[in-house]
Amino acid sequence: MKKIIALSTLLALGALGMACGDAATNNTAANANANRLANTLSNANALAANAANQIQTAANQVSNAANQVSNAANAMKPAANANANAKP
Repeated sequence: MKKIIALSTLLALGALGMACGDAATNNTAANANANRLANTLSNANALAANAANQIQTAANQVSNAANQVSNAANAMKPAANANANAKP
């Protein structure tokens, strides 16, 4: 998230620099820089989305493992109850 904020700030500062720049500035170079910044920001957003998906997948795997443990514990209850109720 910090990278996205930093890149957004950099993009905004670049746009401000182009708006306030000297009239003799080469617009082609400025546009190329703006496009590079936009592409970098887009790539950062894609990486962040990918990371979020990987975190969600990991969370789902942990949840599934917890459910399996719970199911195993539930499956053991009848035997535990029978053992507890067995008369010596």
